[in-house]
Amino acid sequence: MLPLVPLQAALTLTFVALLLLFLAIVTVWQMVEIVDATEKRALTVFGEYRKLLEPGIHFIPPFVSATHRFDMRTQTLDVPHQEAITRDNSPVTADAVVYIKVMDAKKAFLEVDDYKRAVSNLAQTTLRAVLGDMELDDTLSKREEINAKIRLELDEPTDEWGIRVESVEVREVNPSQDVQRAMEQQTSAERKRRAMILEAQGERRSAVETAEGDKQSNIIRAQGEKQSQILEAQGDAVSTVLRAKSAESMGERAIIEKGMETLESIGQGESTTFVMPQELTSLVGRYGKHLTGSDTKITEGELDSLDFDQETREMLGLDNIDEILGQIDEEADLDVEEMEQEAQAIKEGEDIEAIQDPDEAVSGMSDEFDADDEEWSDREDLETEPETE
Repeated sequence: MLPLVPLQAALTLTFVALLLLFLAIVTVWQMVEIVDATEKRALTVFGEYRKLLEPGIHFIPPFVSATHRFDMRTQTLDVPHQEAITRDNSPVTADAVVYIKVMDAKKAFLEVDDYKRAVSNLAQTTLRAVLGDMELDDTLSKREEINAKIRLELDEPTDEWGIRVESVEVREVNPSQDVQRAMEQQTSAERKRRAMILEAQGERRSAVETAEGDKQSNIIRAQGEKQSQILEAQGDAVSTVLRAKSAESMGERAIIEKGMETLESIGQGESTTFVMPQELTSLVGRYGKHLTGSDTKITEGELDSLDFDQETREMLGLDNIDEILGQIDEEADLDVEEMEQEAQAIKEGEDIEAIQDPDEAVSGMSDEFDADDEEWSDREDLETEPETE
């Protein structure tokens, strides 16, 4: 029996040593507190608040101390769907997201039981209150105003808790099913009304453009007819003058030939004395002046040819025919180019104010017709003056 006593004593000592070692490890474990960089912890000893533990390693009283963790980063709180009645008695449901941050961990520990739940409940009631003070159309369109009002209402109570509300975002505002159907019908009716208005405006604009095009076409056609009449009149005038000049020249030559035949018959007679009319002498002199080697000194006018003199050419406008034709071609080209530009502008949907006013165009044509009439009157006066002399 004697050997058993030392064995039991050894076992007891071993157990006690292990127990002390275990207690030492637990004590050290309880004394060391490691705080992360993103948080702070409130320390209490025997239930009494002592201090805030900053990030790092800390030694605290073991077994009688407790720490409470607070995340110092921005946190997100979901506000569940809330039902509210707007000021115009329309039921709506809405939910939101609140972004908060712990600014004072001591207040968040001592002033409120659970700051997250407290902020969430406060946000729910504030959301219902804000929606109740607004009309339905405002709740659907003024999201920023709703966010600002909710944040303003949350700032004062959360400041006492050491919490800062950084942002509030309303995610959805949904009216009731009946209201949604009524809004869809209203939107559909509004779109139909706009479509009818746009169609009517399009038809009116098309009619205006068609009328403008017809007016421009008539103006160009009138200009072409005017220029054609001018050229035709000039051609008739030239033809008339040519016929007159030809007849006058042929008559004078016939008289000269007849006179020469008379001279030939007189020369065949036996008499040596001849009596000649003055007109025949003048014609013979004018005719002889143009013979090769003639010494006739008649100072009267030369024999008329088929060429026009300078006064006749100016009266008929023969020297300006090419210039007139060029102006006609230039005006036609400009009119076609302007019409193409106007058509392109209409196709691109631009304003039709740039189109020339038809009244101005007609006024311009009237001025051109008046100028042409004055010019022809002056030419007729020049043509009739020699005859009156």
